[in-house]
Parts: sequence; C-alpha cells; structure tokens
Amino acid sequence: MRRIIRNLTGKTAPEEGDFRADGSQRGQAYQHASDYRLSLMEQFEATGISWFWASNAEHELEYLSPGASDGQSWSMDEVLGQTLGDLFEMDSDQSGEAAQRPLGFQLSARTRFNNLVVKLRFHKRETYWSLTGQAVYDEEGEFLGYRGSAKDISADYEQQRDTSRAAQFDALTGLANRSRMTKRLDAVLTASKVAKRSCALLMLDLDRFKQVNDTLGHPAGDDLLKQVARRIEKIVDGKGEIGRLGGDEFQIILPDIDDRGDLGHLCNRLIQMISQPYSLDGSRATIGTSVGVAIAPYDGLESDDLVKAADLALYAAKGGGRGQFRFYSNDLKDKAQQRREIEEELRDALVRGELEMHYQPTVCPKSHKVKGFEALMRWNHPERGYISPGEFIPIAEETNLIIQLGEWALRQACADAAKWPSDLRVAVNVSAHQFAQDSLPTTVTNALASAELSPKRLELEITETVFMGDTGETDAMFRKLKGLGVRLALDDFGTGYSSLGYLRNAPFDKIKIDQSFVRGCTEKGNSNAAIISAIVNLASALGMDTTAEGVETMDELKAISAQGTSLIQGFIFSRAIPHAEVLEKLESGNLKYEPVGPSKHRAQRKTVYRRVGVIHGDCRYEAVMRDLSKSGARIEGLLDVPVGTEFILDLGEGQLVLGTVRRSQDATQGVQFETALVSDGADGLCTRHRVSPYALAAAGMPLSALPSGNYPLVQNAQAEGAKPRFMQVDVSSASSRAA
Repeated sequence: MRRIIRNLTGKTAPEEGDFRADGSQRGQAYQHASDYRLSLMEQFEATGISWFWASNAEHELEYLSPGASDGQSWSMDEVLGQTLGDLFEMDSDQSGEAAQRPLGFQLSARTRFNNLVVKLRFHKRETYWSLTGQAVYDEEGEFLGYRGSAKDISADYEQQRDTSRAAQFDALTGLANRSRMTKRLDAVLTASKVAKRSCALLMLDLDRFKQVNDTLGHPAGDDLLKQVARRIEKIVDGKGEIGRLGGDEFQIILPDIDDRGDLGHLCNRLIQMISQPYSLDGSRATIGTSVGVAIAPYDGLESDDLVKAADLALYAAKGGGRGQFRFYSNDLKDKAQQRREIEEELRDALVRGELEMHYQPTVCPKSHKVKGFEALMRWNHPERGYISPGEFIPIAEETNLIIQLGEWALRQACADAAKWPSDLRVAVNVSAHQFAQDSLPTTVTNALASAELSPKRLELEITETVFMGDTGETDAMFRKLKGLGVRLALDDFGTGYSSLGYLRNAPFDKIKIDQSFVRGCTEKGNSNAAIISAIVNLASALGMDTTAEGVETMDELKAISAQGTSLIQGFIFSRAIPHAEVLEKLESGNLKYEPVGPSKHRAQRKTVYRRVGVIHGDCRYEAVMRDLSKSGARIEGLLDVPVGTEFILDLGEGQLVLGTVRRSQDATQGVQFETALVSDGADGLCTRHRVSPYALAAAGMPLSALPSGNYPLVQNAQAEGAKPRFMQVDVSSASSRAA
C-alpha cells in the first residue's frame, strides 16, 4: 500500500528501515505525515466519490480501491491481475479525440488520459466508469505502470448519452438524422482524402409516399417509414451509415466503394425491396423509391459538392420515370435546366396544340392481323422536335398536369377510334393520379359519348401502382369503370408491385407482359421464357387475354407465339404511328402487319454520336463513336486498322476501357471490350471504375472532382517523337461518310 501511495502522490515515503532507531523528532514527523496522508486517502476512498487504481508494467490491474466492488456482482479477486484491455472497452458513442484513440493505443503509447469513458467488460449490467491515468517511472526511467483514479458515471452518462443520441438520431426510425449524417460525411471524406480512398453517397426519395399519408393517415405513414428504414438496414447490412434526412428522404454513406457495377446492383436491390407491399394496420400499401448516386473523389471532394451531385442524380432518376437509380455525370446540370424549361413549356403545350396521339398496333401472333391500337401521347415541340414521353410524363405527374393531359388523351383517342372499323379497340393509359380522381368515370363517359364510341371498344390500361392506396376506394373505382362497359388491362405486369391478389380481386380483362420479360427470353439460361409461360397460363386460367410488349426480333416473336400469348405489340410489327398513317393503313383494306426485324436478339446497342479518344501504344487519336453496347462499340476515324489491334478508348470523365478490334473496314472498327460496361441507371452505359483524381493530381493536374471531357493524364499519352501507326480521317457530321 505504501508503494501505491508513493506513486499516486508523486512523493517518496521512506521505508521502515529509513527511520532512525532512536525515534528522532524528524523521523517521527515524517512518519506522522505519511500516516496522515494514508488516512486521508482511505477516508476519501470510503466516501465512494472516486477510487484509486494502479497497474504494473504489463498493464495488469494490481490495485483498486476496495469500495469499487461494494454491492456489485463481481469481487475484487476476479479483477485483480487482469489486463486493463480485458477489463475495459471504449464506449463507441464517445466523440472527439478519445473516440479516435482506443484505450489499447493510449496504454501502449503511455500517454496521460483524463476522464476517459470506458465500459466494464466484467460486469453483466451496462456500467460506465470515468478513467484517469498517468504513466509512472522509477528513478532510472523504467516504466512501472499506470496510476490513476476512477468513478462510476453510469447514471449520468446514460442520461447524457440519451440526450446526445436524441440530438443525433431520428426519433421515428432510429436512424442517424441530418446533423449526424453531415458530420459523418465530413469525417469520412476528410479521412478518405488523407488515405486517397473513395466514398459513395446514395440519396433516396420515396415515390408516392404522400398518397399513403393522404389516404391512410399520418400514423400509417410513420409506420411505413419505420418499415422502410428496417428494409434499408437489411440491404446495407452494416456496410455503411444510413440516415433519414426528414420527410421521406434517406441517405446512405458507403466508404471505400467506387465500383459502379456493385453500386448499381445495390441500388436495384434497394428499389426492389422498398417496392414490395407493406401492411399498415390492416391496410395494404405499395410505394417505390428513386436513388441518386455520387462518388468521391470523382464527383466531389467536399461534402457539399457530393451532396449536390447525389441530389442532381436523384432528380434525374425521378425525372426518368421513378423507380430508377442514376449515377451522377457532368451533363446532369444541363439536363436539370432543360427539365425546368420543359416543365414551364408543358403547361402551354396542350393549348398550343403541340400534343399528338400516336398509335401502336396490337397484332394476332398467328394471323398477323391488327386487333387494336394502343394510344401513346407525343409532344411535337416547335423548336426541340418530338420530346420523349419518358421526359415529359414524369414532369406532368409531379406538377399534377397529368390529370389534364389524361383527360385530353381519353377524348382524342375515343374520337380517333370512332373512325376505325367497329371490331378494333383502342387502349389508353390511365395514370395512378388520374385513377384516384372521383371524376374519372365521368371523364370516360363523356369521352365515349362525345365520340359516339361503344364502351366495349375502349380499354383502360392501369398500372399496379393504383393498388397502393385505400383498398376500398380502389375496388369501388374498378366497379364504377366496369359498370361503364369498358375493358380493363393490367399494364407492366411483374415489374415490382405484382401480387396475385390483384388478379383475384380486380376485374381485369387482360394482362400486359412487360417488355423486360420479353427481352432476353431466347437466351440460354434466361428464366424469362418460364416467367412468360407462367403468366400466360395464369391469365388463361382466370379467363384473361395477354399482350406481350416490346417484341423486336424474329426469335422473340417465335418464342412468344409458342407460349400462346393472345396479342403481340412491338417494333417487330410497327412503331407508334400518327393517326393519319393509321387511317391510311385501314383504308387500304390490308389489316395485316408483316414482321420485320433482326433475326436474333443481341445485347442492346445504343446509337450514339460522340467524340472519344483512342489510345494505341504511345499515340492518341480522335474518333467518333457511332453505337455502344455493354460489350463493345463501333467507332470511326482511323484507316485500315488490323483485326486484333488493342485500343484504350477514352469515353470522357475518367472512363477508360480496354478493347480489341474484332471487325475493321476502311475507317470503321467494331471494338469488343475486355470488361463489360454497366448501366448508369437510365438509358446509358458507363465503366465500373474511373481514373482517380488522385492519379490525375499525381500527373500534375490540380486535385478536383472529375470535369467533363478528357484529361492531360490521358491526352499526354503520346510520347515525344512517337510515330502514329494509323491515319486519322475526318468523320464529322458534315462528311459524306457520316451521312
């Protein structure tokens, strides 16, 4: 005990032999002071305010105030002799420097620590101590161990921790709140810059959540948010931190991930999982989600920049039709501005007569005779030309213009169909927003009456999203529509919200098989053919027709026809055409459509026109990419390149892909990629990985997020004095070759 006091007080108390045998006054005074100090320390220990502890040089606990074990489930014999690392662990909720320097590190560094919060490993009940300690050395400088004090702070600390947690976590879902996620992202990006590592940021926004709140009430909405949080946690599975920013917005921080293939897979899983139906106090609801993805350091180095990039990607995903993910790219800023302009101009498009209805035939697979047409809206902009429905329909849904557009589409389609032979039907899409309007039956009745069209010739195509609202109101709307005598078709069946309960309860006349099942159904090992067969058999058993959408190739036509599908729709027979062409076809008396298309399905190849860099050896060339697929591309611009030549294609924004020339004629080459591209979440493709800004900085570029275009690191690939092997030719749009 005397040795412990000596080390605790920093004073040297003499041993017994140091006192003079004659009991001199000096020796007695020193003895009295030492005894008094010991008495004071024992009295202080007895108060229970704090305890003393000491360890040896091996960090084994060799002394602890006896009062520390009073009333506890452990005894002093159980803890003495154990290492401090076995007895204590750092509390994970600590912040500041202490959280960054574990106890083991501080002990090995022999640093002083003050009021370090530790959790007792040897106590069954959650107990926290405040630990203070200082390394002690002898006169020769040899390390003797630690001496310090401790006290039980469990009650106050738990209260403080709960208060701190409330300030950092969302009370409803238990996820991190906006404040904590902001601090966490700052910390992760700071650490990533030091270590030259990556970090992905995902922004999620729930689709149709407001409708749940409006139809089922806010308590149901709160319950839904909790269930969404649990589903996200299950998918992320501890690989990152998840936060709820407020409302129906969620954020996910994923350190050390930059593979866009893996991230795309994760986004698809999130979309699929969140889109599954929810049970809310006896009611059933279905929502969706859109995801925007940005990756540091490629898309931003600072948290504000990365959040803006992820927000833009989310905005693009929602603009693409919802239920999608999208990676950030530099052109999204321009597209966001263009989207705002489209929103403003769409309000006047109907008044100015810029909207048109085009019609795609539905054809009997055996006779190839047309049985009807699907009405599809088109916007013929006076300056931009035809704008894709994929661009303006989502905008119309967000701004509630879809109700007005939907009413116009019904009237126009009925009026056009009245001019066709009486055995041809017209199918019109009804959005979930329009379906939820009490006025829909009246709108349909007025459109039929105005055109003098028989109700049995009108088919309303309804997506599964209508089932996410109040079940009673949905069933009532179905009864009203069927009461009018119109036909009902379930559109895009099997794309994320499907339930056999829909088919059991809703009075559908037809199921439309989504083109995602048609695509690839002829490929070996693809399960789409089996899925189509199951849908056709199910529909047949329920007395419903089927239409397969998106059939484009001869092998798909043959496979789908063999499955017994009632009708076929797709480019193999015809694209959507203006009504004038429909009338011309009908007036000719030839109601057959002969199939025209490629013999076999191949990997989707997108027609493009963009300049790319081509690197061969020490030389760099400029070329034009004409089309692109996951596995390869067609480029123009280099003359007489031998088959087997290896190129590196610079696709811009840090995207480099190694390819081999498989076909070559004049200045055109077909290049097969060594590593397949991945989806960017929309209708584009991108590389899994990109040139890191850290690599660009090492090559002399300032460290920044990747700008658009190509970079000096790649442009400087041409070594000084290197002789080009191939001749570069002009293949611009003005050239005859481009034409």
